[in-house]
Amino acid sequence: MKLSVGGTLKLAFRPWVEGLENVPDEGPAILASNHLSFSDSFFLPAMLDRKVTFIAKQEYFTTPGIKGRLTAAFFKGVGQLPVDRSGSRGAGEAAIKAGIEVIKRGELFGIYPEGTRSPDGRLYRGKPGGLARVALATGAPVIPVAMIDTEKIQPPGKVMPKLMRPGIKIGKPLDFSRYHGMDGDRFILRSVTDEVMYEIMKLSGQEYVDIYATAAKRQIAEAEAARKQAEKAEKAEKAEKAETTADKGKDKDKTGA
Repeated sequence: MKLSVGGTLKLAFRPWVEGLENVPDEGPAILASNHLSFSDSFFLPAMLDRKVTFIAKQEYFTTPGIKGRLTAAFFKGVGQLPVDRSGSRGAGEAAIKAGIEVIKRGELFGIYPEGTRSPDGRLYRGKPGGLARVALATGAPVIPVAMIDTEKIQPPGKVMPKLMRPGIKIGKPLDFSRYHGMDGDRFILRSVTDEVMYEIMKLSGQEYVDIYATAAKRQIAEAEAARKQAEKAEKAEKAEKAETTADKGKDKDKTGA
């Protein structure tokens, strides 16, 4: 990926990076990033010398046919790790287990604490499960990362990217060793997650919204559905008025005749 996709990304988009020195040359670490675009998982690994392993749904790796095999090969090539979401507790436990295994191998584990892409460019509340539990179970440092302007390059739903320079800001590692072994305490998990999100907010300059991005997406979808319904009702009302006016005109013509 670094030789093919990575080289193309660097040449075409010329990403700028601040704080590369904060990523260790060796040893385990967790890269916790905001999530603005599908391309985030390509730009960040492309700009680092070391491999970064992210998690992805297992369906990307098991789809049959030529397209499925090509998709699986691509995701393996860019460092994605398949996660089985069919267990009793879904992707959460599988993601945590996968992250711990990556850290035990002394590698870099990438995760998006928001859990999904931001629907509007703002920074949303981090989910306390994966990030905090992996950090506390392993003692690995957490490195906050801010992706800049990647949502402008490839907004949700857009296939063709726009050529412009994205940025990456990498903060100083955060040490949570004082909480080691306390990954079962939900208050500690919340505290660790909020501290990481605060550092990401400072790096990115994003407006912070204290709700989950998944909830925000539902609200946006519901508002859009309500807007379309209102437009439909308004058009129907106008059509009815036009029809009534036309009928009155016909009645008047008949009376005049």
